[in-house]
Amino acid sequence: MNTNKIYQRHRYHSSIISHCVWLYYRFTLSYRDIELIMMKKDISVTYESIRYWCIKFGKLYAKRIKKTKRYGDYIYMDEVFCKIKGKRVYLWRAVDQDGQTIDVLVQEKRDSKAAKRFIKKIRKSIKQPALKVVTDKLKSYIKPIKMLLLSTPHITQQYANNGAENSHQATRLREKKMRKFKSLKSAQLFLSCFGNIYDHFNCARHLCSAKAFRILAERRFTEWNIMTQIAPKIQK
Repeated sequence: MNTNKIYQRHRYHSSIISHCVWLYYRFTLSYRDIELIMMKKDISVTYESIRYWCIKFGKLYAKRIKKTKRYGDYIYMDEVFCKIKGKRVYLWRAVDQDGQTIDVLVQEKRDSKAAKRFIKKIRKSIKQPALKVVTDKLKSYIKPIKMLLLSTPHITQQYANNGAENSHQATRLREKKMRKFKSLKSAQLFLSCFGNIYDHFNCARHLCSAKAFRILAERRFTEWNIMTQIAPKIQK
């Protein structure tokens, strides 16, 4: 039985709901893929229920994760285009020097107004002033950065922004799996949740030993259980 208010009137236990949300945002899976995985565990749940959980609880989990995040001192910004219903739109992304997603914004343009809107959104997310801002050579960044980030050094050297450009790879894989985004609103909702949940479980396996990775992974799962408010298992 679900005792927490956020799970009230839901038929399934909070552990099942959070597990489905975790599968969807952490791995490149569709709702039907997760439906099949849960069926293997003798849990009968439709892909429509999973879709509803991912929309409702994904947003809530992502907000809680974001509150606990601590970003680095450097901000890397980049924008890539994607097509929604045949129309070109731009995905603006900001990451820190460790590759953590600071914020994401999907907009129809990439002019100075769009850049200003994006930087204002970043300022709300970071808890300390940045020491350096790195972007590509897009001129739309120049005035908004001088206006909103004041005396923060703005770097536009070639190859300096590779970290932000590489951060789009996971999104491209999901976009392909989802057969492109359907609207600006749904793209923004998905990417906001995806960035935070995916980063939470990204322990940089290639940079640490197997023992260190297991410790980090266990710590992330413990934090996830707390944020999703799952009752701990009783040890026998």
